[in-house]
Amino acid sequence: MRHARRRLHAIVQLAAVGGLVCGGLMVSNAVASEPSAPPGGASSGSQNNALGTRLVSELGDSRTAGTWIGADGQPVVAVTDADAAAEVKEAGARAKVVRHNMQRLRSATESLSDAPRVPGTAWAMDYASNEIVVQADRTVSAADWSRMSDFAKELGAFVRMQRTTGTFTTRVNAAEPILAQGSRCSAGYNVTNGTETFILTAGHCGPAGTTWFTQGDQELGPTTTSRFPGADYALVQYQNGQVPNISNTVNIGNGQGVQINGAAEPFVGQQVFRSGSTTGLRDGKVTAVNATVNYPEGTVAGLIETTVCAEPGDSGGPLFAQGFALGVTSGGDGDCRSGGTTFFQPVTKAMAELGVSLTGTTPPAADTGQAPPNPAASQPAGNGANAPLVPGQANGPRVSSIIDSRAVAPGIVVIVISLTGLIATRAIWSAQDRREFRMHYNQSWS
Repeated sequence: MRHARRRLHAIVQLAAVGGLVCGGLMVSNAVASEPSAPPGGASSGSQNNALGTRLVSELGDSRTAGTWIGADGQPVVAVTDADAAAEVKEAGARAKVVRHNMQRLRSATESLSDAPRVPGTAWAMDYASNEIVVQADRTVSAADWSRMSDFAKELGAFVRMQRTTGTFTTRVNAAEPILAQGSRCSAGYNVTNGTETFILTAGHCGPAGTTWFTQGDQELGPTTTSRFPGADYALVQYQNGQVPNISNTVNIGNGQGVQINGAAEPFVGQQVFRSGSTTGLRDGKVTAVNATVNYPEGTVAGLIETTVCAEPGDSGGPLFAQGFALGVTSGGDGDCRSGGTTFFQPVTKAMAELGVSLTGTTPPAADTGQAPPNPAASQPAGNGANAPLVPGQANGPRVSSIIDSRAVAPGIVVIVISLTGLIATRAIWSAQDRREFRMHYNQSWS
């Protein structure tokens, strides 16, 4: 009996140790690691998006209504007829037959833009539902809501009105880095016009002439160009015209940074990451491109709409994925406790209009689909813990992946269960051994 129990004890211990090893591997696979070689090669997400984009271009706006990456990572193309669907399937993408083509959707958004402006509203095309979603925050009056609803009905049933609980605001307030009188924003990316070096950030952070400082009261330099509303970008010129290290690295906390290797266009369904001086590193997905927001200060069009959260002070911070710069934080509603929608100014458009390019990078040729490895997911940080460094002044190792909280959690659960089981079984068998010893001792004494 004792031998059988010992064998069972050994089996349970072996299973518990195996669980600890398995959980440790799950956690280690989810933790950020340094690249062993310069990142390169095409990501599956970029390749799939390139396929969807090519099919939309070939079929035309009259037969398609957008493309996105599905939950399974495969490209989906909205088409309006069976023949187009067959062509999409033959090319290796998934087709979704919809009623309204891109021409009709675009015409409706143009009509919304031409209508009287209502602060607190935003709209974008939802390719998956084949709709235009018009959002109105809590500041929009009942009368304005009624007027907009009536106008939406005139445009067609594919225009859907939706109330939000938050308020569409720019993400700037009075506190710390980067600092100007009465406002705080986040540094975005290092850019250059060939002779001088700048920080690319949000335009609503301050007009031209605004002087910026670091948290340690070191002067960064003045805003030389700012555009807001209409778009939302600005250039802050370094005081000395240059910065010692002109690489672009986004701080993700714990002394680590993600190297930015170029700029790219985002795509619907793409997982993206944002870093800001208030809420640190956060992740989410792109839900729309070319979105329009009516802030209290004015209208901004051509924005990236995402599920990434943001809060005041995160304005101007970088949006990135696959080692590529995508945008700078503009505004949105909600916060990082309850969630919300955040909009970003695309960096490609901003840099083209400003005549600048990212420093320390060699952007790939357009439409190559080339991208370095993409961080898989983020581990949210506390306030300021993962604030972006002043661009170009990274002081930690570059990483090719970010902690995947969804992979870390199961690994920790396995470790806890295995450890608890190991401790419990040892305690149980120790108690049984003590009882047997007492019984044997009592019998011997008798």
